[in-house]
Amino acid sequence: MILAIDQGTTGTTAIVFDDKGKIAGRGYSEFEQHFPRPGWVEHDAAEIWEVTRRVGHAALDDAGIDGSKLTAIGITNQRETAVAWDKGSGEPRHKAIVWQDRRTAARCDQLREQGHEAMFRERTGLVLDAYFSGTKYEWLLGKGEVGDDALFGTIDSWLVFKLTGRHATDFTNASRTMLFDIAERRWNPELCGLLGVDPARLP
Repeated sequence: MILAIDQGTTGTTAIVFDDKGKIAGRGYSEFEQHFPRPGWVEHDAAEIWEVTRRVGHAALDDAGIDGSKLTAIGITNQRETAVAWDKGSGEPRHKAIVWQDRRTAARCDQLREQGHEAMFRERTGLVLDAYFSGTKYEWLLGKGEVGDDALFGTIDSWLVFKLTGRHATDFTNASRTMLFDIAERRWNPELCGLLGVDPARLP
């Protein structure tokens, strides 16, 4: 049995698949959208975790099993949404900044004007855009609210941390941050330095 979690922009779906790949159970719930200013979009990461837990349990109940029967849990998610959380308590330090959010568009323009776009494109395969999470991390650090020991990650990292206590991601999600060198398969120190993000705080 496998539990698949689809953590989307407006809701979370959990599906249990049996050993033949057929759906054995399902759960779904929406969660609140926050729009503090025009062009800003936020989610409550704690609410996302609680919704994920709830729909996961609903899917297991629907399948008539408990978690001990699972072989694995898989996560698909809104890959560019940025989360910062406390390393010790695991509590969010700020609302998650959603992929749709445009608050760092001017910062991307500034980086482009400074001649950095070619380096970002060469190292990451991405254009400079507020859509991706790198400048969101920089914005969170600049607010001074996340603290010196906060961990950063996209939604997959957040859920993995809550499920296992590990700070982890995979190449496909890391590649959507504007900080990951897709040729060397590591956080690029030059790009991280440019945005002031310590690679040790990334998964």
